[in-house]
Amino acid sequence: MNLDEGLLRGADVLVVDDEPANVALVQSILERNGFTRIRSTTDPREFRTLFDDTRPDIVLLDLHMPYVGGLELVREVCGLLEPDEYLPVLVLSADVTAKARRDALSAGATDFLTKPFDTTEVGLRVLNHLETRRIHLRLDGQRRELDELILQRTAELEVSHLESLKRLHNEFRDETSEHTERVGTMAAMLGRAAGVGDDLADLIARAAPLHDLGKVGVPDAVLLKPGKLSAEEFDLVRTHTTIGARIIGETTSEVLSLARVIAETHHERWNGEGYPAGLRGDAIPLPGRVVAVCDVFDALTHERPYKRPWTVEEAVGELVAERARFFDPDLVDLFVDKVLPTLPG
Repeated sequence: MNLDEGLLRGADVLVVDDEPANVALVQSILERNGFTRIRSTTDPREFRTLFDDTRPDIVLLDLHMPYVGGLELVREVCGLLEPDEYLPVLVLSADVTAKARRDALSAGATDFLTKPFDTTEVGLRVLNHLETRRIHLRLDGQRRELDELILQRTAELEVSHLESLKRLHNEFRDETSEHTERVGTMAAMLGRAAGVGDDLADLIARAAPLHDLGKVGVPDAVLLKPGKLSAEEFDLVRTHTTIGARIIGETTSEVLSLARVIAETHHERWNGEGYPAGLRGDAIPLPGRVVAVCDVFDALTHERPYKRPWTVEEAVGELVAERARFFDPDLVDLFVDKVLPTLPG
């Protein structure tokens, strides 16, 4: 319940004491203080059912009871609370020993009052503890609103950053936004075929279009050269992997972190002859291996300034010819068997 809407009338109170006279006394004290939502029982075995039905704002219970002791109930309440939830538990006991007080407070009780108790004091302590709960509830609501706002703003910034990088990527004339999005779509499909979960597959779909972001650091004269590249020119092209990773940089964003991995590893080769690190086999992150297959297939089957589009059969023949050399052989097989049949055209 919302204690801001009426501390006295709105608070739910649960009283547990095996002595009916004690229950009646506590209930009369609470009613004199304006409480009307009071549930009680003289059988502690009914506590859990009443607690679940009421979800009280405060619990008052006896310490020594048959069947289930007060300490056990205190611990049970603490175990039912959400993290950081404050729900006061007041122990009302005829046991005046210091040990009883220590045991109750150690178990998680909020307060300890001895019988016979001062009825005015009981009412005041209940009110004080409920006011503390009201403050906790208000702060918790504000904290949740702040957390939601932070998550919303973070997501908006991530989307803005991702879209800015995509626009930068698509400025290059040798590639189109259609190419990058096709690679993202195929990479997600291939990832799922390889057994990754939907969450990771969705991240791959969003991150893969940035695989060649680093080409912003490679001159157009090299990227768009119609003829064969010289050794020096190819070395320039190779730098796009590390340039892309540097542009994305260190980040706490899952999608951008994955984009960084893909940008840096999608030209590594299964046999270790790729770049920039010469990684081999499974040492190449799976998203990088997935994008490598999809990127090459899409590049081969679409026209570029320096080449005609290959047929699907020709492109598949190239992938199969390079399986276990350039490409992860299992991924090539999955692409041909599972992904290719689902592609349009």
